[in-house]
Amino acid sequence: MRKIIYLDNASTTQVSKEVIKEINRFDLNEYGNPSSIHEFGERALKAMNSARKTLASEINCKPWEIVFTSGSTESNNLAFFGLSRSELGKKKKKIIISAIEHSSIFEICNVLKKEGFKITEIPVDNMGLLNIDMLKKEIDKNTLLVSIIHVNNEIGIIQDIEPIGKICKERGVIFHSDCAQSFGKIKIDVNKIGINLLTASAHKIRGSKGIGFLYLKGRVKINPIIYGGGQERGLRGGTENVSGIIGFAKALKIIKKINKEKIKEVRDYFISELEKIGGRINGSKEKRIYNNINISFDADAERIVLFLSDKGIMCSTGSACENRKKTESRVLNAIGLKENEINGSLRFSLNENINKQDIDRVIEEIKLFLK
Repeated sequence: MRKIIYLDNASTTQVSKEVIKEINRFDLNEYGNPSSIHEFGERALKAMNSARKTLASEINCKPWEIVFTSGSTESNNLAFFGLSRSELGKKKKKIIISAIEHSSIFEICNVLKKEGFKITEIPVDNMGLLNIDMLKKEIDKNTLLVSIIHVNNEIGIIQDIEPIGKICKERGVIFHSDCAQSFGKIKIDVNKIGINLLTASAHKIRGSKGIGFLYLKGRVKINPIIYGGGQERGLRGGTENVSGIIGFAKALKIIKKINKEKIKEVRDYFISELEKIGGRINGSKEKRIYNNINISFDADAERIVLFLSDKGIMCSTGSACENRKKTESRVLNAIGLKENEINGSLRFSLNENINKQDIDRVIEEIKLFLK
């Protein structure tokens, strides 16, 4: 039986067996509703709050500042719509984002434009790095929110968000960062950086799909967008996904133990081998998260993806949220790639199970395609 080589971890990761074990234990044996006052409910609440504490400690915030959601997309919606519909959102009508935000944030901003908000996009250079000087100039007294993605989901570029947090704090502006691709992988201290709102998702770090959180700094006031039984401090109605939350905390503990330098070593070997056969890396090599490669070939990337898939090798042409749309990548366009370079762009995202022998097999298959 052929070995599957999974190189699409930026889209989603395989759920850890240890996480599944924890989820099953709670679904089968500790299945109480955390809002119930009986023993099973109390046990569920205690376990959920223990997980909340674990996740909060990773970003150095208070446990009660964590609001559980179904994932980063919902967290982004809660952050933007919750803030825009608050008292502050009635007074300030400008939102600043980067040109390489996740598609969910662009879609949210398209809606907010129709509601009277001014959306300003800050460009990036050909390495994928934000123009901070332009960001400074754009912040004014009408600015409600600045939102800058920490690690881009397509090209893996890491933004230096600490200076941005400092600027926002000095100007009295709320700062949000989509950290779906960095949470658990890069150390984040929300107090040191100056982040007021942060989004994260479990399925990017070997947790299950359908669970994430929004970090909401204590003094920031937002309105709920899902109403129900007053769960999550009244900010997100509906019975919490207790087993998913427990699994999220377990996944974080597991991802923290992974040898990231080893993954980076294999990733760098992969880049060098791809370049030998005509690949051109997109974005900065140095400011890139340890497991990401985005590279262009003089070929149709979708055909390469399907060819490799037939050989048991899984990769993508970019964001999973955009892959089935026949639209040009906003991110690759933002870093100045030409149409043919965008159409020939592949994303490989590694995990700790990929070794150099796997990479050699992938390279040989790509060589066969390119002949």
